[in-house]
Amino acid sequence: MAKPPYIELGQGRETERLAILHEDRSVIAIDKPRGWMLVPLSWQKTNRNLQAAIQSSIGAGSFWARSRHLRFLRFVHRLDADTSGVLLFGKSPGAVQNLGDLFESRQMKKRYLAVVQGVPSDAEWVCRLKLDQDPAQMGRMRVDANRGKDAETAFRVLESRKGRTLIEALPVTGRTHQIRVHLASAGLPIVGDELYGGGTAMPLGLRAVELAYTDPFIRRPVRVKAPVDGFLREFGFARVVAGASETVLPTPPSVPAEPGFKDQSS
Repeated sequence: MAKPPYIELGQGRETERLAILHEDRSVIAIDKPRGWMLVPLSWQKTNRNLQAAIQSSIGAGSFWARSRHLRFLRFVHRLDADTSGVLLFGKSPGAVQNLGDLFESRQMKKRYLAVVQGVPSDAEWVCRLKLDQDPAQMGRMRVDANRGKDAETAFRVLESRKGRTLIEALPVTGRTHQIRVHLASAGLPIVGDELYGGGTAMPLGLRAVELAYTDPFIRRPVRVKAPVDGFLREFGFARVVAGASETVLPTPPSVPAEPGFKDQSS
């Protein structure tokens, strides 16, 4: 019997299927929906702990895991609870370590789509504002030129409509909330971002749409893409190309690789 193309969590009416975007001997990449958190297993403040739910499903012998002979699956990097898109999991501790090293050394290329309030004055720009935790509010980041850590994001405007803009974001570093803070600091808060001024009337307009890297075990290029059409329709930017199953977005420019940063950029 074929392996299911999804991870199945929960039971009965509470069952949820998370689409698998890519799988090989070392990793599984899923399309993470909004609402799932990546927090320690001991954190009991939510029933939407993705790692805990996956471990529970594997332990229960769910078919999606049993068909793959899976006993271990752990996230390699993080996405915020309200950020959707490509999320990478390692099938072994060695895979988690080696793939994590690619994020640390900036050899993992990351691509996001963001819908912001406002229209930028420039079609392309790079933000290098340093970031640090905001001492006035737990869980919030702020720009701090003196004590902040280096952060860099390249932005490119894709389309503007009715006072909102669809932007491609290519984070070079991976600071917590990096894309959100860099856009807010430019007067372009992401739609639905209550923490940084984007309001609450809509869900967070941020989606991780692509990861690209060289497999550290077999030295072959890997490119994982998440569907974008649903996201674009949700925020009024649907431009599906006739005869294609997915909207075609511009090819992103290359991002330089430099060492030393943990990826929590969303």
